[in-house]
Amino acid sequence: MEKKQGKEVKLELQLDEAVAGGLYVNMAVVNHNENEFIIDAIFLQPQGPKAKVQARLITSPRHAKQLLAVLQTNVENYEKRFGTINLPAAQTSDTPLH
Repeated sequence: MEKKQGKEVKLELQLDEAVAGGLYVNMAVVNHNENEFIIDAIFLQPQGPKAKVQARLITSPRHAKQLLAVLQTNVENYEKRFGTINLPAAQTSDTPLH
């Protein structure tokens, strides 16, 4: 729920069938400039070098930071419930995520 001037506002989400099915992605590339962040959600095929951008999210720096915070909270909650998520040692913040 969103808060406006101390009051909670109920937000009704509309989700059509095509979006409700979701898209599987196993890689992400993030770019930014002064005004926006661009997040490409990608499916990398295991059998070859082909990768397809499934969705592109374009958002403001403020919303990108809010997304980072909510993802961090959700990962922490996941790890409390299911255990630590181990990442490959060679992965850096400049490397596409997959």
